[in-house]
Amino acid sequence: MSRYKHTIGIDEAGRGPIAGPVAVGACSIMDDDIKDIETELLNKFMRGKLKDSKKLSEKKRIEIFAWMQVKQEAGELDFAVSMGAAKTIDDKGIVPTISKAMSKVLTILANGQESGVFIKLDGGLKAPEVFVNQKTIVRGDESEVTISLASIAAKVTRDEYMKKLGAKYSNDGIEYGFEQHKGYGTRGHYEAIDEHGLCKEHRLSFCKSIIKGAK
Repeated sequence: MSRYKHTIGIDEAGRGPIAGPVAVGACSIMDDDIKDIETELLNKFMRGKLKDSKKLSEKKRIEIFAWMQVKQEAGELDFAVSMGAAKTIDDKGIVPTISKAMSKVLTILANGQESGVFIKLDGGLKAPEVFVNQKTIVRGDESEVTISLASIAAKVTRDEYMKKLGAKYSNDGIEYGFEQHKGYGTRGHYEAIDEHGLCKEHRLSFCKSIIKGAK
């Protein structure tokens, strides 16, 4: 039996786009329940193998996110997502913005019980030092169920935000296509910038070579 009450997995989505926020997801599962949650997830959605959220279809990610919400309502797991805006990324940098968003989700899920929580983080992420029990795992979203679910929560939440952003600008007659490329630097996105210029949702620090003035 684990000496920790629960494990919190952490992952981020949207580090590389030239527009939109970065999202940090966290998923908390009681250690006694992790195996059952993982088994159900694998059997229902992943054909027996944990996957990086980017390797799942959008439809599958949305299905898993809906399942997570049901599990959250039943008290079988908990999750939270915090996003750092493009302006914050420009003002503070991408790493501090991710760190601030991470602190927010950990405050929500740890609930002041830092010593009874084990934090597992994907890639090169690090939790605040107050969380002395933490481990960074390369490709953790493919080996740890808490990180995998955190990754899905972050990506689905960010993608939904970008879809709403696309509709907002489209209603104003400006077709950036955020709902399609989600802020990444695709050819269509650059063509839209050539036509419309940059908007307040663009990360100016990521667009130094194409700045034409923000709308």
